Amino acid sequence: MTKPDRDIEQIYATDEVVAKLRRLADALETGESFRIQIAGERFRVPARATFSIEHERGDGEEEVEFQLKWTHDQEPDDDAEDTPIV
Repeated sequence: MTKPDRDIEQIYATDEVVAKLRRLADALETGESFRIQIAGERFRVPARATFSIEHERGDGEEEVEFQLKWTHDQEPDDDAEDTPIV
């Protein structure tokens, strides 16, 4: 079943971001897949996801984006162990 397209940006309190990033770092370091919840939707990120950091500048603003990207054929089985990131 194909999920609908989604493009969302969610603002979180600093302590929530710190907790998410800490758990993300642990998952990346151990090479595990993990679950994360963003704006009410929980999903799994496979261990083989590609991690990139982007920097944008323009119109008097700067932005840093941390991105994880993967294709659906890289998604692990639903039974696979993962680290929850909520």
